[in-house]
Amino acid sequence: MEYEAFVEHVRADGQLFADTADGDIEAPVPTCPGWHVRDLVEHVAQVYEHKIECTRLGKAPDPWPPEWPGADDPVTWFRDAHGRLLAMFDENDAASPSATWWPSDQTVGFWARRMAQETAVHRVDAELSRGVSTPVDAALATDGVDEILHIMLAGDWSDDADDEMTGQRVAVKTGGRAWRVVLDREATTVSDGDGSVDATVTGQPSDMLLWLWGRQPDDSVEMSGDRDAHRLMRTRLVMATQ
Repeated sequence: MEYEAFVEHVRADGQLFADTADGDIEAPVPTCPGWHVRDLVEHVAQVYEHKIECTRLGKAPDPWPPEWPGADDPVTWFRDAHGRLLAMFDENDAASPSATWWPSDQTVGFWARRMAQETAVHRVDAELSRGVSTPVDAALATDGVDEILHIMLAGDWSDDADDEMTGQRVAVKTGGRAWRVVLDREATTVSDGDGSVDATVTGQPSDMLLWLWGRQPDDSVEMSGDRDAHRLMRTRLVMATQ
């Protein structure tokens, strides 16, 4: 997806998020156990503030977080932070420098993608607090599947080595794309395409994205093959997305 498309998704989903949250901010959020809408709104507002500061300073802000003067009215604070985040995106482009936690991509473009995904998933959280939800845009959701697999799940897991993981291979398929996840004791490898696998999970893009993020149950996608492989991938997904 292009930078401008990510920014437009931040704009649209952020507005929906605020409109949904603007009501009973003490309602529980079923997909974020222990959280109420107030906690959800404050979290996303603070995430936005952090990205604004990472770009303004060119480094991660420290100390963090500060006390927020708008925390007593979290929806108003969110709307203000959302507007300033969009202004930051509008004043920059995908190649503009910014401090990020992903070493190989220190650009505003990284944050445009990450904030589009952050906003979409938490927009669904807010809607579910009202007992309803609308799907994530299919193209955005497909990109989000790629992000969670390549950015969140893949990599070095030596600090949380798991003896049960001995090279199990899981294919993830959605939106006309496929990824192959290999679970080893101290690492997870993700590659594009499926190839030979032990298990497969398929589904519509929005369902797949929300399932990977733990927002939807197993019956929202189609799972086949080795159930232990699915279970082990879920184990690492939970840790990767905390």
